Amino acid sequence: MKRFGGTTALAGVDLVARAGEIHALLGENGAGKSTLMKVLSGAVAPDEGRMWIDGVPYAPRSPREARERGVAMIYQELELCPHLTVLENVTLGVEEARYGLTRADAARASLVEILKTLGVATFGPDTRVANLSPGDRQLVEIARALAAGAQILVFDEPTSSLSRPDVERLFEVARSLTARGAAVLWISHFLDEVEAIGDRFTVLRDGASVGEGDVRGTSVDEIVALMVGQPLDGALAHEPRSAGDVVLEVEGLAGLAEPRCASFELRAGEILGVFGLVGAGRTEMLRVLFGLDSRDAGTVRLRGEEVDDLGPRRWIERGVGLASEDRAHEGVALDLSIADNVTLSSLGSLARRGFLSGRRKVSASVPWIERLGIKAASPSAPARSLSGGNQQKVALARLLECGVDVLLLDEPTRGIDIGAKREVYALLDALARGGRAVLVVSSQMPELLALCDRIAVMRRGETVDVRARDEWTEEAALAAATAGVGAR
Repeated sequence: MKRFGGTTALAGVDLVARAGEIHALLGENGAGKSTLMKVLSGAVAPDEGRMWIDGVPYAPRSPREARERGVAMIYQELELCPHLTVLENVTLGVEEARYGLTRADAARASLVEILKTLGVATFGPDTRVANLSPGDRQLVEIARALAAGAQILVFDEPTSSLSRPDVERLFEVARSLTARGAAVLWISHFLDEVEAIGDRFTVLRDGASVGEGDVRGTSVDEIVALMVGQPLDGALAHEPRSAGDVVLEVEGLAGLAEPRCASFELRAGEILGVFGLVGAGRTEMLRVLFGLDSRDAGTVRLRGEEVDDLGPRRWIERGVGLASEDRAHEGVALDLSIADNVTLSSLGSLARRGFLSGRRKVSASVPWIERLGIKAASPSAPARSLSGGNQQKVALARLLECGVDVLLLDEPTRGIDIGAKREVYALLDALARGGRAVLVVSSQMPELLALCDRIAVMRRGETVDVRARDEWTEEAALAAATAGVGAR
């Protein structure tokens, strides 16, 4: 069990990983997988519970101690130094030394043998990591784990940024590890991968293990049912809205990395949901669309006219606004007042002869504070003093003060309680009924089913299906997000 303040991240997990097998750890976003892996790796200490390795009690006080016991993490965001060579990365922090001098020859010979074991032929010990592909970098991480003597390897979403050939190669490497007696824990949202590579599985939901079994003896539908669990309490009942003309068209949008091919239409008076799991490219799609990241391909049209000069300032001038999922760093300036935040993107319209008064900012913010029900002592109160739900309302108020009629919202209810969620749902519903076009990215399918008129599903950087809300179920959306097949 693990608690963070009043939040219970792990409520009781039982997990048995066996030597010579690939054990899949499954669950939706927020199920507790990351916290469990932090406990296993020594990064976080549990409040209750016990662990054993080969029958010996295991309670690592640090990641270094976990590695010394043979546990290695292969994270989704690889922890490599691009400017160093493969050998330097593999030995970093664990350099073998005698009389203060590193024994580079021994380390090099050992690495050469490990790379042979992994079937690596595209790079060597002296290759600079910056010159390697994502798939090859993944192999460097594995080599580093093996060099440290790891017998339990935990792969956290290892294929989310890999090409299909690299995925197949990683599968072969994972199988070779278990053939040598290692235990592999494989965290993934992609159930087709789990079917292809997994031996056994455990499903987490709400911080607890809710099911386990043999992969080959369990259907995907049964696993999905374990993952989905109960829908979000307190969701609003969906009431049909009348959509108008197409306002925003996106066709084949691609960034330098993600997304790979995103396409959708957004209409006035509707809420379009975008669902996907970790690595699906949802946030990346919004960032490329809004000009925060570079566009590599694709066509974007606003009210029928093609838009080439993507950029935040130009989009706001055209009536399109983005609210980031990273509310604390990109959505709200926490150390500024509510009035400052609400008017931050529309200062030009409030200035007179080049001067901007605090009184004008307060006057402009008060109607939004009242309309959106922002609970605060005064417009001058710092945004940091607000609850998460009220901070989210401030971020929306900033867009509305700009006069935008197309809202792109990334995880607008992340980190806020159920009461605040209901208020945000009601606000977005009112905005859509008032004629605005709203796009909501969310990892919570129950939320999108309650809120949206249509829902698009993304998988591996691509839009794989777009349907009317009534044509989706949680199970069908999760199937589309994990296997690329939107079963009805």
